Amino acid sequence: MALNYIWIAFFLIAFLIGIVKMVFLGDVNVFPDMMNSTFSSAKTAFEISIGLTGVLAFWLGIMKIGERGGLINTFSRWLSPFFSKLFPDIPKNHPVYGNLFMNMAANMLGLDNAATPLGLKAMQGLQELNPQKDTASNPMIMFLVLNTSGLMLIPVSVMVYRAQLGAAQPTDVFIPILLATCFATLVGIVVTALVQKINLLNRTLLLGLGGIVAFVGLVVWGFSQMDRETMGVVATTSANVLLFTIIVGFLLSGIRKRINVYDAFVEGAKEGFQTAVRIIPYLVAILVSIGVFRASGAMDWLVEGVRAAVAMVGMPTDWVDSLPTALMKPLSGSGSRGMMIDAMTTHGADSFVGHLVCLLQGSTDTTFYILAVYFGSVNISKTRHAVPCGLIADVSGSIAAILLCYMFFG
Repeated sequence: MALNYIWIAFFLIAFLIGIVKMVFLGDVNVFPDMMNSTFSSAKTAFEISIGLTGVLAFWLGIMKIGERGGLINTFSRWLSPFFSKLFPDIPKNHPVYGNLFMNMAANMLGLDNAATPLGLKAMQGLQELNPQKDTASNPMIMFLVLNTSGLMLIPVSVMVYRAQLGAAQPTDVFIPILLATCFATLVGIVVTALVQKINLLNRTLLLGLGGIVAFVGLVVWGFSQMDRETMGVVATTSANVLLFTIIVGFLLSGIRKRINVYDAFVEGAKEGFQTAVRIIPYLVAILVSIGVFRASGAMDWLVEGVRAAVAMVGMPTDWVDSLPTALMKPLSGSGSRGMMIDAMTTHGADSFVGHLVCLLQGSTDTTFYILAVYFGSVNISKTRHAVPCGLIADVSGSIAAILLCYMFFG
């Protein structure tokens, strides 16, 4: 329901701003620009869906082998003690725990192409347990918030863009991004748990979350001992080696169980194709509304309004130039990435703004894109508290990114 109101609000705000700009400012191009954005955004949504088809087909095929080979069930048994407390509505030792883990691991390693199909597979498993097929269940919302909070151990893409744009130390954002995304994830878990009345003081949860924090701290310490070239090589190599190890491990599990690995892969790949087609309408709806909102100039007006308000209360305004990236991040990954690159090009990759946009890009994920893709894949229309909890995690991550940028680069 919240997504419905937000979707309508994008169009209404764009329309009102268009009227103001045309009547009072004489901008006769605003409505043609908005209409052109509807066509280009709809085309982009279709291209994204088609682009996902091959990736979805491959990874859901691999996941099907893992299911038949028993590896997913093994992951489920290992993770059940912790996940059963965080997702109390899921039966203990249910195979979906393995899917949840695979998606989270891919996200933490920054493996976007692998994370999406693995997440969709997990969402399909959660939908099978969902008693109300058009309404998001509590486990679905918790899983979605974990995704939108964007916990990432290795922000490879951000470091690559910094290197391409001439940053002296492309990897200097690694530790602050890790801290910001951890903060966003912890806030997302706490807020969602409070809404769902999950007891966070449970010993298993405290040990599990404490273990995650300790592991992140160990990763930070390990990378802090490396020079920037070594850090980049280790980050990229470890992520891809682990990814290929997963593929080989799933194939070996199928061989061990003596299943027809090829047939299992094809069966899963067919599901991937069907999923890619099913999410097209949801992506079109979200991306067209975002495109119209941007084309109307609403984003520019919002940024200038924030700048004026911040200056009025005597606070520093140097972070406001990074605000378009922060505001666009929950809406569009490609849009926020473009704004990050534009800010680094304009202000310099090693400027305060250049560093901050990288932290903002890496601290959270694209909430509305994930909502559209994940919920769209299982035909969920009533999102309940998913949007507010996801946005709270986003805002927390952005605030943490700003404070950390002042701490590390201010």
